[in-house]
Amino acid sequence: MKILVTGGAGFVGSHTVDLLLEQGHEVVVVDNLDPQVHGTVSGSPPNLAAHERNARLRFIRGDVRDAAVLTPAMAGVEAVLHLAAAVGVGQSMYQPYHYCSVNEVGTAQVLDVLVNTKTAVRKLVVASSMSIYGEGTYACRTCGEVYPQTRQAEDLSAGKWEIRCTRCAAFVTPLPTGETKPLVPTSIYAIGKKTQEELVLCFGKAYQLPSVALRYFNIYGPRQSLNNPYTGVGAIFMSRLMNGKPPIIFEDGGQSRDFIHVRDIARANVLALTTPGGDYQAMNVGCGRSVSVLQVYQMLAGILNVSIAPTIAGKFRAGDIRHCYSDPSLATRLLGWEPQVKLEEGLRDLVRWSVESGVKPVDRVEQCYQELSEKKLIV
Repeated sequence: MKILVTGGAGFVGSHTVDLLLEQGHEVVVVDNLDPQVHGTVSGSPPNLAAHERNARLRFIRGDVRDAAVLTPAMAGVEAVLHLAAAVGVGQSMYQPYHYCSVNEVGTAQVLDVLVNTKTAVRKLVVASSMSIYGEGTYACRTCGEVYPQTRQAEDLSAGKWEIRCTRCAAFVTPLPTGETKPLVPTSIYAIGKKTQEELVLCFGKAYQLPSVALRYFNIYGPRQSLNNPYTGVGAIFMSRLMNGKPPIIFEDGGQSRDFIHVRDIARANVLALTTPGGDYQAMNVGCGRSVSVLQVYQMLAGILNVSIAPTIAGKFRAGDIRHCYSDPSLATRLLGWEPQVKLEEGLRDLVRWSVESGVKPVDRVEQCYQELSEKKLIV
């Protein structure tokens, strides 16, 4: 099958392209090689360099918002995996135009080319995000299962970080979050991801084009940019520790997420592209395990054998949530997908890759912190 992967030179995209080529597919990659993610690049992107001479891979440097780029890229394509996006909760809050343009307008341009040019596309998969849930699902001893929206300002000011029940105000306990949980996005990035998902699924149903939205949880692993302070927490911590500096942890470090290895994400992408089970569905892609941010730091520090204590900021970043981890059972049932990489093993994989790359990351975390503070997004 011939498959177009937008954002295919990126972190998730390059691993997915690896797997698609390994399985014998022909792949067209469109990527603008955003400097925030890729640095200064001339010629072929490093993440695709291993396939540079592969006749089944074609790379096009360009922007998904440009129909003149997308239209020829779709020639003969049978499936589209739309990954191209601006990524970063914090940054999206002070660059709303950029994030809405890249994510929402970029997705609309993909759909526009699909409907207004002659293509052979018969499958469309879009990268969604767990961020569209806002807070996850919780259990209240009195009220049962509840879906809190945002934390109270007075609690945050007092350093009370945990979530209260919206009905009785008691503190609640996180539960696995399934796809039926009401969506309450709390950042510009999350709103854009929700819109991307809705655009694709609506379009797919209207044109009877099998479409799938994959709600990725917190991705980590080799090739994640160590220079981008708006990327995943594992890579950010790695950058700080490799530069001999303490990671900065918001709140008290007890906030928890569901960390999923990039190779497991790539497998889910390929299954969604090549099997019909998930058609017209939105599905979680996560491990189903809740791990605190502080635990991730402790694991990485142990693997690196460093004793740099983190800086616990005791501050709240606008757009952040307290707890959210997945119930991945729908993807298991519909796609036959299950996560394979355990967190401890995956973090060792990340460290091994970062050491073997031989490149010391540029630490921009303090610059990022200052930018967010100046915009009054850290309180």
